[in-house]
Amino acid sequence: MLEFIGQFLTLNEIAVMVMFITFIWMLFRGIPVAMALVGVSLVFVLLAEFLLDPNRSFFRDIIEFDRTGISYQRMQALSGRLFGGIVKNPVLVALPMFIFMGLMLDQSGVAQRMMHSMQKLFGSLRGGLSLTVMLIGIILAASTGVIGASVTLLGVMALPAMMKQDYSKPIATGTIASAGTLGILIPPSIMLVIMSDQLAISLGDLFMGALFPGLILGGLYIVFIVIYGLINPKAMPAPEKPEKVHWEDVKEVLLAVVPPMFLILLVLGSIFAGIATPTEASGLGAMGATLLALANRRLNWKVVKDVSRSTLNTSGYIVGIFLAANFFAFVLRRYGGDEIVQHLVLSVFEDPYMTVGFILLIVFLLGFLLDWIEITIIIMPLMLPIIVGLDLAVPGFDQVRDPSVVWFAILVAVTLQTSFLTPPVGFALFYLKGVCPPGVTLGHIYRGVVPFVILQLLGLLIVFYFPALTTWLPSVAYGN
Repeated sequence: MLEFIGQFLTLNEIAVMVMFITFIWMLFRGIPVAMALVGVSLVFVLLAEFLLDPNRSFFRDIIEFDRTGISYQRMQALSGRLFGGIVKNPVLVALPMFIFMGLMLDQSGVAQRMMHSMQKLFGSLRGGLSLTVMLIGIILAASTGVIGASVTLLGVMALPAMMKQDYSKPIATGTIASAGTLGILIPPSIMLVIMSDQLAISLGDLFMGALFPGLILGGLYIVFIVIYGLINPKAMPAPEKPEKVHWEDVKEVLLAVVPPMFLILLVLGSIFAGIATPTEASGLGAMGATLLALANRRLNWKVVKDVSRSTLNTSGYIVGIFLAANFFAFVLRRYGGDEIVQHLVLSVFEDPYMTVGFILLIVFLLGFLLDWIEITIIIMPLMLPIIVGLDLAVPGFDQVRDPSVVWFAILVAVTLQTSFLTPPVGFALFYLKGVCPPGVTLGHIYRGVVPFVILQLLGLLIVFYFPALTTWLPSVAYGN
């Protein structure tokens, strides 16, 4: 059997395929991602070379693997490279700061105040609660970037009111889940921070480049809600006794929206004006969220302790996967995995844009199985040489360095956003299910997110055919 397979594949190609298959199998067995990555890497360091050449001394292979150049002596150098790539990386310093900002904003009471005021303003309209949720989701996305916090918060605040007003369970849960996931795309986004590091491009370019696509997705969601409410009024009924809107209600909405908008201006505005780097802006955002919590009388030592602990846990989880994925990539690269993957992708289509579409299809399918962190850290570096080598006519307006890479990163970010909504590993679905009242099942949530996933794919096509949407703003706001 092995001889038959060997007629079509080299031993290194077989080893690379088995590495990926083993990793996926370990995930389905419930093994944590970081442990699966390191475990597979160690197994293939210790066993693959021995299996490829069984006549060699097994014990000598443990000490030195001559075929691929993998050795314990050389692997020691990996720890120094990882230390320098993470601890000394100024871009990744922004990661815990943005996480802290989002979690602290969650505790500040700003979202609750916006929900209460906007519900008065839009609640009397057909579909008004859905519009309220979507608008709050867009504002939270531009001021937090933390998916779990946004989805959970919107679910706790909005879902009981929607159920009380006899909203369709699928449309209610779909609206909340999709609104909460906008934070992964609209800056500041922790996913864009990691992409900036993995692709070696400006974080400011990514933040500015993601702004228009994020707002386009939010606009598509709002248009869908309005049209769906007109077509199927029973799914989003208006209240039986609508209250009149007074100027006081409008004033209350403005007072509720101004603080988070000020935080957005503090973070993105400082980057836009060139006053602060994205790393420095993350510190300003963390400080601004803390001041908002203090202004709303929500700041105490318990809140600081809980937010700091959650920030440490989330950052540690991401860094743990980062370390394990780099170890996995190191072993994979020694087996020629980079060249094998690049040859496979480039051999499917000759047209460069079809190649980009094929890569996005791979990312979309991987989103059904893997979290965005693993996809970003493992897959993006493998695809970077392919994108750089393609002849892509992406306008850089003589300001943006590597415009094709910026465009590709935003396309992947939009594609990965669907991974939060697609079963079976759509984390937003499970975040929401954890706070759903009795009677709302996972089936309701699955049916509810389907139209929003379709809208995400429509937004992806818009960005794909109009790449200037991702490069024009960086050229005028944060040009290199």
